[in-house]
Amino acid sequence: MVELKPNRPRWRQVYEIIRGRIETGVYAPGAKIPTVLELVAEFQIANVTAQKVYRKLREEGLIYTEPGMGSFVVEEESDPLQS
Repeated sequence: MVELKPNRPRWRQVYEIIRGRIETGVYAPGAKIPTVLELVAEFQIANVTAQKVYRKLREEGLIYTEPGMGSFVVEEESDPLQS
């Protein structure tokens, strides 16, 4: 369990942690990321808080969700001029 600071919005802290994991490659492009329930358990947050984290990650184009499959890190598009 990750301990969150009481003086900052919980969703923002979790969002920053997950975004950091994506940016550093802990969650590689194309990789499935933890489910909402797994985030709830890891960070001891409400389901609605975890959903807000995923909504923000989707809005920023960092993840996409396949219904019934889960959420995945967006794979960078290859530049055809550099191939």
